[in-house]
This record gives sequence, structure tokens and C-alpha cells, in this order.
Amino acid sequence: MIIDCHGHFTTAPPQLAQWRDRQVAAVGSPEEAPDPDDLVITDDDLRLAIEGNQLRLMNERDSDLTIFSPRASFMAHHIGDFQVSSVWARICNDLVHRVSTLYPGRFAMGAMLPQSPGVDPATCLPELRRAVEELGAVTVNLNPDPSGGRWTAPALTDRSWYPVYEAMSEYDIPAMIHVSTSCNPAFHTTGAHYLNADTTAFMQLMQGDLFTDFPTLRFVIPHGGGAVPYHWGRFRGLAMALGRPDPETLLDNVFFDTCVYHQSGIDLLTEVIPSRSILFASEMIGAVRDIDPCTGHHFDDTKRYVEATANLSDEERAAVYSGNALRVYPRLAARLTAAGH
Repeated sequence: MIIDCHGHFTTAPPQLAQWRDRQVAAVGSPEEAPDPDDLVITDDDLRLAIEGNQLRLMNERDSDLTIFSPRASFMAHHIGDFQVSSVWARICNDLVHRVSTLYPGRFAMGAMLPQSPGVDPATCLPELRRAVEELGAVTVNLNPDPSGGRWTAPALTDRSWYPVYEAMSEYDIPAMIHVSTSCNPAFHTTGAHYLNADTTAFMQLMQGDLFTDFPTLRFVIPHGGGAVPYHWGRFRGLAMALGRPDPETLLDNVFFDTCVYHQSGIDLLTEVIPSRSILFASEMIGAVRDIDPCTGHHFDDTKRYVEATANLSDEERAAVYSGNALRVYPRLAARLTAAGH
């Protein structure tokens, strides 16, 4: 089985963006905010959005199931206040849940949280609990920078995050560390802000003792871990200079995905990072959608790179494709077992 741990609903019906535009336009004037009931998206709309896009590519590329969450750039936690984020998260989570219900064998739900700059992360707990208990979410996306590129939030090791980690530990769900749109023009959203955040999150975790307090907590750092595998020697050296444990000690709790869009990148990832800490992913249809003129294949067809690397044995490759994901996402494993997989 091939499980893609990183998919977003980037092809949602246009009604969603239109409703969001109205919500954003009403920021500061809550009496003018659109009613969530005004958003009408039918099951046929969802089928049209999925079957010619994500589902078609999954079939073409031989992947079986995608962990599917709301579009990361649409989270935009820096827009409006907590109430704006709360309504928006609920709408987006409900849509992704409907996709996972329409295609239960192909999509598993990941939830966004209603984060807001300067607001206690504990305010996210009602939506987190609803997503897991009522919608069947197997993971959540956690934004380490709700301010959208201004980096006003405390480090992920700060105790203000602990209520979220307590709930994650209670439900035995992981979080994907994933920022959203950058409102800072110096940081391109997908080319800089995303990769900066991946690298920053790992460094924050390396500097703290979070997993001493939460030994079962699990984070997925996407996009191949940003700069981390490429600069592994730097992180090892910094750990020594700071009197911290070797960064490899984090790899029972921290996992990197394969959203790396060239063969040399996957080769380096699989050479540096132990296979037990790598999860297959493509993030299609995402930030990089074109065909690589050097190969004739889509950049985000990451299965080709995983198949071609000489750094994985057949057993290790199977773990990257699904075995590791079933450990990291036990609620997904239970769901698949119940369905007879």
C-alpha cells in the first residue's frame, strides 16, 4: 500500500474562495460577515473537483490513499481575529471531511486549526476535538507562525502550546508542521516561507526538551525537512555547541516527508535521514505543478524518485511507502484495519 501523507484540497470548488473573499472583506465589520450557510457546495461539486485532479493523478501514479487537509495557503491565520479563523477552519474541515466520506478508501482527513496571532493556542481545542471525534481526522496541521511571516509566536517548545500537545497525546494523533500564506513580501510563500518554517521548527525542537514532557508526541516536518537534511552536519555541530543531544535523538518523534522534487534531493534525504523517519508524500496538486523539462515527468511525481534511489532496500522502501505512516498515524491504521486492509 502506498500512503501519501501530504495532500491539500487545492482544487476546492470556486464557491469556497468566493465565500472566503466575502469573509475577508468583512473583517472589522462582523455584522457584514457572510453566513456559513450561504456557502453551497454539492457532492457533485466535490466529485468534479477531486476526480479529474487528485484522484486521477493518484490512479496514474499508483498511490492508494492520501491524507488530505485544507489548502495550506488558504489557512491564512493572520487574517482577521480568532472568530474569523474559527468559522473558516470549521468550513474547510467540513469540506475535507466530506471528501473523505465520499472516497473513504482513498482519502483520510487532516484538519486545520483556528489559530490566530497572539491568541492562546488552547482556543483551538474545541475544533481539534470536533475534528477528531466527529469528523474522523487522523492528524492536524499546526502553524508555528500564525502571524504569516512576522514570526510573533513563541517557539514550539513553549509551554503555551502544551494544551494542544496534551490533546494530541490524548488522541494519539500527529501534527504536520505547516505554515500558511506569507504576508511579508520578503518571504515568498512556497519558495521561502514554507521551507524556512520547516527548518526553524526543527531547530526549535532541537533547542528544547519537548519530547521529555511528551514522549509519544509526533511531528511531521514536510517538504523534506526544509534545509535540515542538507545541513545535517551544521545541526549536529550546533547541538554540540549548545550542549544539546545529537539531533538524531529527535527522529523517534520527528519525521520528514518526501516532498522533494528532484532525484538528487531524495537521494540525499534517504542517505542522511534513517528510513524509519521518512514518510512518502507528494503534496500534489500543490505549489509545483509543472513538468520537469529535464525528465519529462512532473516535478511532484515523487514516487519515481523513491523507486529510483539506491539508498533504500525493498524493506525500507515499503516502510517509507506505508509502514512508517501506519506507526505515525495510528488512527489511520485502525481505520484501515476496520475496513479489512
